Amino acid sequence: MKKEGISITDLMINDQIRDKEVRLIDADGTQMGVMPGRDAQRIADEKRLDLVKISPTAKPPVCKIMDYSKFRFEQSKKEKEARKKQRTIDIKELRLSPNTDTHDVQVKIRKAIEFLKGGDKVKVSIRFRGRELGRTEIGYSILNDFAQKVSEVGQVEKPPKMEARSMAMFLSPKPSSGTEKKE
Repeated sequence: MKKEGISITDLMINDQIRDKEVRLIDADGTQMGVMPGRDAQRIADEKRLDLVKISPTAKPPVCKIMDYSKFRFEQSKKEKEARKKQRTIDIKELRLSPNTDTHDVQVKIRKAIEFLKGGDKVKVSIRFRGRELGRTEIGYSILNDFAQKVSEVGQVEKPPKMEARSMAMFLSPKPSSGTEKKE
């Protein structure tokens, strides 16, 4: 739970504040000026609220009078809302080989289009075995053809590249395709 770069668990409240002088802000947001820490605590006690150090690095530290439990509750609600609105992007991998039949490649293309429409990135890789390593140009042509067939919904993020015994290419959804992530 973050508030201005400091987590709620890091905030000092009431008797934990041992500073000689603090800049005090009232519950309604008005500045009450710089005063001794004990006086600030006394004012908070009189209002039956908590004294919370909201900016410990300032000179003098800034403290605010507030209902701490209500503040924590609202912060956790805000954080929960933010998590709901977050969108995760997964990387789905499709594996091919240089000898993959055309119909099987079509099935993989349909699956890649489905992933891209869902808002995920797709890694298409071709694994070379034995003598197949001598014919890597076949892999380039398969991957370039693959990218061309999914170009309506996706674009090449990283072009085909050889890495040890495999060749990989990354596709990402096109921004204009209105991708929606399904949970």
